[in-house]
Amino acid sequence: MTQAVDAPAKSRAQISERTLRKDPWRRAPAVTATLLTIWVAYATVHVFLGRWYWVPQYHYLTPFYSPCISGSCAAGSSSLGQWFGKVPSIVPYAVVSLPFVLGFRLTCYYYRKAYYRAFWRAPAACAVREPHASYSGETRFPLIMQNLHRFFFYVVILISVLNTYDVVQAFRGPNGSFGFGLGTLIMGANVVLLWAYTASCHSCRHITGGRLKHFSKHPVRYRIWTLVSKLNAKHMQLAWTTLGTLMLTDLYILLVASGTISDLRFVN
Repeated sequence: MTQAVDAPAKSRAQISERTLRKDPWRRAPAVTATLLTIWVAYATVHVFLGRWYWVPQYHYLTPFYSPCISGSCAAGSSSLGQWFGKVPSIVPYAVVSLPFVLGFRLTCYYYRKAYYRAFWRAPAACAVREPHASYSGETRFPLIMQNLHRFFFYVVILISVLNTYDVVQAFRGPNGSFGFGLGTLIMGANVVLLWAYTASCHSCRHITGGRLKHFSKHPVRYRIWTLVSKLNAKHMQLAWTTLGTLMLTDLYILLVASGTISDLRFVN
């Protein structure tokens, strides 16, 4: 028998270079940072703009203003009523939903990875040394707040129901009868993808079957968990796709509401 060699005092490789990777690893975090910055800038401007969010003749309401509960909301746009009077422009009209939607996205497991790498370089890419001298994970404030993700998930389910109601209302024409246009289809596609993104959430997967010890004893939950797991594999793609459809939906309604373009009507 051969005698085991004692482990060296230092178990980690001592490499002076930041990384030995030769591929363009800086590209991915740079693209991510650019796209997220553009989206956040666009959304912030329109959320606080207070204009061009509602098309009364076709009942189009942008998701950025749903539910519109401020006394400043345009007539007909408040599906849940107006909860208080007019507010300063610094307060979003959909103040009751935006904090939860933002919290859900910020604490999303995929988005954490994306903006940790893109903005904090923690780390910028696999096999790349991060510039931070210490590491505490998500055990200290404010990152410990990431643990609220599952609670944001519950509220976002209700907001998704409300977004679905907005789409149903968009199937009404100018005279109140059935009708739809291009805006209706865009809103509908956006809501379907938002539901898919929400259902693909890691918390949803855990809720449906993550704590089960015997799948054979819970066939229905196992089936749901299987379907959610398939969606979960596409969570990253859905995270980016829904950012795109949210912006497209809002931009289309903005252009129609401002009179820049006319809605392409198919029925009524």
